[in-house]
Amino acid sequence: MPKQIKDPVHGYIEVPTPLVPLLDTEAVQRLRYIKQLGFIYLVYPGANHTRFEHSLGAMHLASLLARQLDLSRDDTFLVCAAALLHDIGHGPFSHASERLRAEYGPFSHDEIGPYLITPEISDILEENGTDPKEIAGIVAGNHRLAEIIHGDLDVDRMDYLLRDAHYTGVPYGNLDASRLIQSLVFTGDGLAIKESGVAAAESLLIARTLMGPSVYYHHVGRIAEEMFLLAGRSHFADSTPDSFMRMDDVAGTTLLMNSPSAISREMMHRIWRRDLYKRAVYTGREQLNMDRLSSLRPEEKTRMRRAIAETAGVPEEKIILDIPPIRKEMRMMVQVQNQHDLVAFEEIIPLLSMMNATRQGQWRLGVYAPADVLDKVGDAAREVLSLRRATKQDKLPGTIV
Repeated sequence: MPKQIKDPVHGYIEVPTPLVPLLDTEAVQRLRYIKQLGFIYLVYPGANHTRFEHSLGAMHLASLLARQLDLSRDDTFLVCAAALLHDIGHGPFSHASERLRAEYGPFSHDEIGPYLITPEISDILEENGTDPKEIAGIVAGNHRLAEIIHGDLDVDRMDYLLRDAHYTGVPYGNLDASRLIQSLVFTGDGLAIKESGVAAAESLLIARTLMGPSVYYHHVGRIAEEMFLLAGRSHFADSTPDSFMRMDDVAGTTLLMNSPSAISREMMHRIWRRDLYKRAVYTGREQLNMDRLSSLRPEEKTRMRRAIAETAGVPEEKIILDIPPIRKEMRMMVQVQNQHDLVAFEEIIPLLSMMNATRQGQWRLGVYAPADVLDKVGDAAREVLSLRRATKQDKLPGTIV
């Protein structure tokens, strides 16, 4: 029997009968205890939604899109199962632990193959005539149906934008997913969008752009994530966090709060109490030598952090130097079906280049420290980074410093 689940974003979600056993596997149920937005709940108290809810939502949208594209029964099961399973590779606090694990060797949460070969999951897939390798290929982006889960207009992105906007209360993630799905078609070159759906696609681009600084790159979330990374590095100084990636938020927090490392314990207790580091320096690209920063190797970044600590006369663990990667340019490889022709999206819509310029301007470097050493850390950071001191004009309302 199919299962009906009430969802605050999509209404009632139906889990088809063949997928119900997958829903009850340990790998999927673990997602109930992993926050979708990591530490953003420290900014928006309502942002306690989980990867489990998001996976259900992505599966729901995948089923609607499969119907719109008139996929076969086998292909429908394939894309719906991939949507339900696409996030099982996430560790505690979602992308935060992925960043930690990547420091110890290549890693991507999209590489879910090792999870799929466990008998609990592989037996269910094989009973439905599905090769686990096909599921892994879709999630990794290497399959003829991958665009549905892993593309420019994929159901994963549609759901998380809608869901994150709903739970944070930030209105910028709203988009017309129904219109978007109804406008998608398969061509010989893959997914294309009907001209009638271009406005819905534009709304997705705008949502991606505006949700960045408001939610995904909010400075408080970045500070907490960097403190978590400091805790993780200290705890796993002599080991790797491979088994950590199979934990959930509660287990991961408990491990680090009881770590032999005093730094790990302090950082996690600070996060728990929301006693976070503050901004000593928070600046955009215009004040920095971006050619120098964009080519920094990890060891050079460590030396720069140590230099700030030494100049300020504080212990190194009191300094967090956050140099995010420059956000990748949004691409829209999906073509627009204009009557009988297929036209490149960018030829019709100039919005994409403007949105990419906006995203570049949203980038910020942060130096964070405890409140009691903030001034001297700020002075030291400006000296080491060769920054000019912020003026009163810089601090006018609406200016980020």
